[in-house]
Amino acid sequence: MEIEVKLRLTNKASHQKLLQLLSPFYITTHRQHNTFFDGTGSQLSSRRAVLRLRFHEQTDIPKCFVCLKAKAVITNGVSRVEEDEEEVDPSIGYACLEDPRKLMDVDSRVLRRVKEEFGVNGFKGLGGFRTVRSVYEWNGVKLEVDEVKYEFGDLISHVKVCNFPCRKVAFLVIWLDDFSEAGGRGLINQGSFLTDKFSKTYMDLKSNNNLVFSGYFVWPFRPMNC
Repeated sequence: MEIEVKLRLTNKASHQKLLQLLSPFYITTHRQHNTFFDGTGSQLSSRRAVLRLRFHEQTDIPKCFVCLKAKAVITNGVSRVEEDEEEVDPSIGYACLEDPRKLMDVDSRVLRRVKEEFGVNGFKGLGGFRTVRSVYEWNGVKLEVDEVKYEFGDLISHVKVCNFPCRKVAFLVIWLDDFSEAGGRGLINQGSFLTDKFSKTYMDLKSNNNLVFSGYFVWPFRPMNC
């Protein structure tokens, strides 16, 4: 299971300040192109599912992944979504980007599941966006800062991903607490993460090994070799 905690930053200046604070922990930058698809009869969206192609661009070895996100459930502000991902040939992915109908002919376990489980007999494109993702490692926690680029403008968001909810989310709480004490409180535009909520949140996580406030996204992840 993979846990995501997402925080939205208020503006470009906040984004740059956060990058400066994280610079000692920098690992790499990923440039991604995400595009989404549904069945021609809306078979996926009608069941809270979506198909995504993700291209890793500007790399020595371009990659493409097809991903089904399905069975979404939201409880107490926590979204739980099943994510099934598989790597495909980038040239095939780009061909499908140009003509979504070609997804029907791709030899893919994920796409076979989409057709069989959801009854999809054709695909339509829903659009997408590009992401510049800066990756950091802090106290064993993977932190990702995204700059999301749409055709109509940019969106800055701070994304944190980890695999062990109690221990690593507690680390994030401590880090955000330090960040707020250093004058960063105004950079985070999400009330549930303010310092006065940290103590209760941490104790709830520690006692219940659970997620209790909005901003968490839980992905029961199926490995590609399943």
